[in-house]
Amino acid sequence: MGLEERAATYNSQNGKCNQTFTICKHGFTDLSHISPLVFIYLLKECYLIGTCKATKKFRALQEQVHLVLRNDPQPGPATFVIQCLYVLPIFDLYSEGFSHLIISALRRFLKEETSGGDSLEAKDLAAQLFLDIVGGSVNHDERIVEKMLEVFDVQLENIEKVLCPNAINDSNFSMATKFVEDYIYQLIESQTYMTAVTLLAHFSIRQSGESFLLCMIESQQLKAAEKWATFIGKPMLCVLVQEYVDRNMLKDAYEIIHKNNLRQEFPDVYHKYKESSLKKLAEKGCWDVAEAKTKSNRQLLEYLVYLAMEAGYSEKVDELCDRYSLKGFLNAKVPEPSLLHSRYLHLDELVVEGVIWVDEVDALHKATCHFEECKVVGLDCEWKPNYVKGCKPNKVSIMQIASDKMVFILDLIKLYEDVPDVLDDSLTRILQSPRILKLGYNFQCDMRQLAQSYEELECFKHYQMLLDIQNVFKEPRGGLSGLAKKILGVGLNKTRRNSNWEQRPLTPNQLEYAALDAAVLVHIFGHVRGHSQPADGEGHGKLEWKSCIVSDMNNIKKSKKGSRKESSEAQTKEHLAI
Repeated sequence: MGLEERAATYNSQNGKCNQTFTICKHGFTDLSHISPLVFIYLLKECYLIGTCKATKKFRALQEQVHLVLRNDPQPGPATFVIQCLYVLPIFDLYSEGFSHLIISALRRFLKEETSGGDSLEAKDLAAQLFLDIVGGSVNHDERIVEKMLEVFDVQLENIEKVLCPNAINDSNFSMATKFVEDYIYQLIESQTYMTAVTLLAHFSIRQSGESFLLCMIESQQLKAAEKWATFIGKPMLCVLVQEYVDRNMLKDAYEIIHKNNLRQEFPDVYHKYKESSLKKLAEKGCWDVAEAKTKSNRQLLEYLVYLAMEAGYSEKVDELCDRYSLKGFLNAKVPEPSLLHSRYLHLDELVVEGVIWVDEVDALHKATCHFEECKVVGLDCEWKPNYVKGCKPNKVSIMQIASDKMVFILDLIKLYEDVPDVLDDSLTRILQSPRILKLGYNFQCDMRQLAQSYEELECFKHYQMLLDIQNVFKEPRGGLSGLAKKILGVGLNKTRRNSNWEQRPLTPNQLEYAALDAAVLVHIFGHVRGHSQPADGEGHGKLEWKSCIVSDMNNIKKSKKGSRKESSEAQTKEHLAI
């Protein structure tokens, strides 16, 4: 059937295929004398031929079956598919996939055909197949049953006709109803809730109550719960929303309220969900995103100001109040400095003698000379976040380099504009020095950003003697703040992580945040370099930090995970004996 050729012509983007291309080869040219068994056998042979991926094969075959159903299968397309479903179980591993394939192909065929064909006659045959599957004489799983009943539109009257062919018409279809309900009960007993709900809706059976809904929620089958509540109607949807609210599943509650226009019934849930979302964003330091999410809603903006006050982010409080003319926060209770101090690590606790801002040549020379006398430095950098999907990140704004006593913060944007050659030479002397151990945390990300931001500079294309502190710990949790809390006993305040790092001057809080991220690396290293810290925090192994050092790394292209270039053992020992 030329499956490779068909797969290549199938347009997966719009779901269409070039129907003028010939697909009728071998026994599929005329199906009037082809039995379902032979048809499935040929289908299997086509599937086995070729090297394209299984998904592409499946789509190409489905397109072919959808088209060849026009080639006069006997006694009709829909009946022919039912006969195929009867023989498919003997094909074992291919049974389930091919069953879905031919039913989906028939669904497309029936949508395009204006005449009913044999679909009315096939309904009763599908009803018989349903009985045979439930009775165990034909082996198909419940998903095939669900799909078959939907595509053939099998109703209770069709099942009743098969169950009682000679009985007087029963407008209530009592036998069929009992048969279907018993089958659905089996599905519920096995917790196959989605299929059970689909069949309840398909046959318009409304027997179950709130207990059924609670069972689905407890089993975390939330899509089934929502589908069933939607089928039952507004009262059950309200019960579902209330259950979600009681379980603090605000996002799920909000989505159902939004989809079903229930905001009037649950006026407070909308704001609770929005506030919950804002709090999560604030905890991650995504203040700009949180502000955008408020959509200028005053109640949400005031809540965001409250979160900024709680985090001790005073400049964000002022910024929001000025931008939106928010009053009444000047006398609001702000967390006491002593309380904030106890929650997070502060720069003065690391005995840092000074933080120096570097945006001109003399300060840059001073920084370079200072670090050339150091054996260990901490590195970090910051850039303004870009929340526009698909856009490239903003240029790295600052680079922090810390020794055990001093932190220099380099204004990369200004230095690159004013003295690019001096900047390149100074950073090359630090970053490419084999005598200085450079510490970072997830520094691969910073390296990529630096190289992309300043492609013309050579200093960011090659590094020597790097130790990524993150790689020293087998299961780092909570980022650098979590590691600081684990090693030093107190974490870092990450509130300003996603602030505007391109504004000048930076606020004192921004400067402290930036300096801390570099300085804390040196102090964490000082605690672990003596092999005294357990690798997993519970004494189950010692840290092997020396094996994590990357002695030589190029930043021109991504290196494979775990690949390193080792320098001589003598060189490593010389510069780590500190």
